Amino acid sequence: MQIHIEASALPGRACGPDSDFPGYENIHVGVQRKDRPGELLGLHPGDAPSATWTLDCVSTPTEEGVEVTGPYVQNRLGGRFVYLSWGTVDDSGVFSMFRRAKLMFSDIDPAVLDAAVRSGHLTARLPLTDAKGQPLCGRLRAPVVEWTATGGA
Repeated sequence: MQIHIEASALPGRACGPDSDFPGYENIHVGVQRKDRPGELLGLHPGDAPSATWTLDCVSTPTEEGVEVTGPYVQNRLGGRFVYLSWGTVDDSGVFSMFRRAKLMFSDIDPAVLDAAVRSGHLTARLPLTDAKGQPLCGRLRAPVVEWTATGGA
């Protein structure tokens, strides 16, 4: 199965400080590889008009539902998920993470996940800017993220 993440409304390459945010310059976002915070797929600048990622995964039916695994699928207490990692990129190209967004598979309607297994494609659509104009972070649920079974990217 492939997971397609389609992101829009990125916050910008620079976000100023706020009461709970120190502010950053040269902001980028990418998908974090499992257990490797410094290894990212598809790093996009924060001022891009959109960002997309395609993750190759394995979906396995179990008694509890569908188990999704793959190189970019995290597996921690609380379930399996994908991290979108926010960070800065310095002049030498080094990425330094400052926050993450979590897309939990347990938050997907089981009927949608079952349909995605049959079609081979699961799509998440979401904006990446929070209400304060900063990079979206934390556990992202509907209606912020919309999960659908699709025919492909």
